[in-house]
Amino acid sequence: MNRFLVRKVAVLGAGVMGAQIAAHLVNCKVPVVLFDLPAKDGPKNGIVTKAVDGLKKLKPAPLGLAEDATLIEQANYEDHLHLLAGCDLVIEAIAERMDWKLALYEKIAPALAPHAIVASNTSGLSITKLAAVLPESIRPRFCGVHFFNPPRYMALLELIATPDTRPEVLDQLETFATSALGKAVVRAKDTPNFIANRVGIAGMLATIKEADTFGLPYDVVDDLTGKKLGRASSGTFRTADVVGLDTMAHVIKTLQDNLADDPFYASYATPPVLGALIAKGALGQKAGAGFYKKVGRDILRLDPAKADYVAGGGKAEPLVERMLKKPAAERLKLLRESSNPQAAFLWAILRDAFHYAAVHLESIAETARDVDFAMRWGFGMKQGPFELWQDAGWLQVAGWVKADIEAGKALSTAPLPAWVFEGPVAERGGVHAVEGSWSPSRQAFVPRSELAVYCRQYFPEAVLGSGAKDPLKAGTEVWRNEELRAWTLDGEVLIASITAKLHLISPAVIEGLGKALDAAEAGYKGLVIWSPDDVFSAGANLEALMPVFMKSGAKGIAPEVKKLQDMFLRLRYAQVPVVAAVRGLALGGGCELAVHCARRVAAMESYVGLVEVGVGLIPAGGGLTYIARRAAEMATAANANVDILKFASDGFTNAAMAKVGTSAPESRKLGYLVEGDIVVPHKDELLFVALAQARAMADSGWRPPQRKPFAVAGRNAIATIKGQLANMRDGGFISAHDFHLATLIAEVVCGGDVDAGSLVTEDYLMALERERFCSLLEHPKTQERIMGMLQTGKPVRN
Repeated sequence: MNRFLVRKVAVLGAGVMGAQIAAHLVNCKVPVVLFDLPAKDGPKNGIVTKAVDGLKKLKPAPLGLAEDATLIEQANYEDHLHLLAGCDLVIEAIAERMDWKLALYEKIAPALAPHAIVASNTSGLSITKLAAVLPESIRPRFCGVHFFNPPRYMALLELIATPDTRPEVLDQLETFATSALGKAVVRAKDTPNFIANRVGIAGMLATIKEADTFGLPYDVVDDLTGKKLGRASSGTFRTADVVGLDTMAHVIKTLQDNLADDPFYASYATPPVLGALIAKGALGQKAGAGFYKKVGRDILRLDPAKADYVAGGGKAEPLVERMLKKPAAERLKLLRESSNPQAAFLWAILRDAFHYAAVHLESIAETARDVDFAMRWGFGMKQGPFELWQDAGWLQVAGWVKADIEAGKALSTAPLPAWVFEGPVAERGGVHAVEGSWSPSRQAFVPRSELAVYCRQYFPEAVLGSGAKDPLKAGTEVWRNEELRAWTLDGEVLIASITAKLHLISPAVIEGLGKALDAAEAGYKGLVIWSPDDVFSAGANLEALMPVFMKSGAKGIAPEVKKLQDMFLRLRYAQVPVVAAVRGLALGGGCELAVHCARRVAAMESYVGLVEVGVGLIPAGGGLTYIARRAAEMATAANANVDILKFASDGFTNAAMAKVGTSAPESRKLGYLVEGDIVVPHKDELLFVALAQARAMADSGWRPPQRKPFAVAGRNAIATIKGQLANMRDGGFISAHDFHLATLIAEVVCGGDVDAGSLVTEDYLMALERERFCSLLEHPKTQERIMGMLQTGKPVRN
């Protein structure tokens, strides 16, 4: 298959979804032009301009860098349809009105490039009906896409074909969405609301009904149906508020309008409480009130009996919390047999989910895997409904659901499909097996897609029962201790995976990195530091050093800090390229570990920064030395006579204020990623790209940088910074201890008591780091911050 090149994308519609889809394309370095209607007043692009400006203010931020909003090209349908000829992909994302969409297609069809893929972003309209208005030449390259809101953060992308869509068009779009946009793609059938919203909204409606049945307040329901149940922390009613109650009502109406023959049709009725809220304009978070209302700092919940808001904060009962911590089989048995209303409610909504998913599987999805992944990626569940069912004992749970259906307790009298109780599914104990996941339409277990793009994912997310490889047991192990594993997949590049909790850096991790580097230099092309979750490293393990501190005080800590510094310098000057594969958190010592590697390959959602001041300390693993060296390098590149403080001040501020890059682009702006580092949109491609980088660097004759001294800003720069800090302290913006910490950071970054332009070495600056770090360990204010963090997990401001 020829490669599908996407040189530019057009997004039609600058509403909430269209603008944020455009923003995500910019995050992924895909050129984009955003269209909307010409404004009636003022500049014709006014509607788009307002939407693009709004992107900078939204939370969570749709843009990795707010200033990248300028990269979105602005257009209107009256003046700029000719721009469509240069677009390889056109995504229509206007309001969910079939007539409006059809009218727009008629307008744009003559301007489209003859090869362009055209896709409608819709949450549930019929893709086949939308295609009917298009010329026959366009229909084979038309399909549906469904981005989930917010597009930057929600992994799921549903891809929907029409009977006329060419298979290679779907393959091309899935490849682009996966690798270029970082999306987790599920192919859905062209049925109302597709997979995730069909199952998810049905589940929310069931939850509202069962909450009423068991008399549970909304805040209690949200606590029960959030993280405790392995779902998104927002639970049910708070999720509805975030999504928008009008949006939820629209999705419900799609079910009502198109599924009159559905055996669950009665459960699609708009809940009276939802209708009442919408009628008075309480549309959720965007309107300031919905199921919840924020008054000052207080979050109030709706009491439907009083038709007013009351104090919130209700929680699950301890008995039910204990049940939810049990293994799946025991958990569901306890919930089903309990007389506790909260437990009975939970069994009811789980039973409803199992029942609904089984009855509708054949009509909405090709396999059970598609349903489970859609609910994981679109609704934040740790396990999809079929996974949980299988985990708890397939036939046992099926019998319980069947009994409830026959007893009239379920939402519908529709029986479970025959394949639930007999044949291959029953024999294997569930819908997921090593050979694939169950497809009722094919009456077979269907393996995962073999599309070439998935060869880039060595350890993709997998469903329970699929026999997926555990990455920390895969490959060939070379060495390990209790907190680090050194192993290889290809025999060419060694991988070091930190296995400690939060991948905290302890003496055992330092030892492991040393052993891994020894092995890599002796017989491999390179070393990649990678772990298979959303933490690269959350920093140094302070608890691991407590026994040393209790025995010998700060003097005992200094040698341990030097071991850390020496290890990071070894990585920087290693005889093989060392690549940090950064995903998720890289904080404090984790950031220092990454910046000392020869290259960083970072997932888009990487959060990188030096955060030590939060525990009353300063960076001591070479982080400040890195800032000083980078400032000298940038100053040299700019002008030999330039003031180094100009380049050091941003790095100083980032460390002193514990600034964290909240995306890979922002981490690059802060200086923790540099030009030449690679940003990878899809987290599961991170290891593939990191290994490829290490091999390429080695094959290109890579050599480590030369050790050489560099210039620092000196004592006058320290005095300048201290003057600014004093003003902040005296103005009440920072505490006296913040002033002290920032002063120590300035002293290291500027090179201590030396003249401006003095040449220093990394060893010299690391000695300054070490001395000042250790001096803080015995400071009572620092000790308060450390103990507060260890006890509560939150920073103490003192």
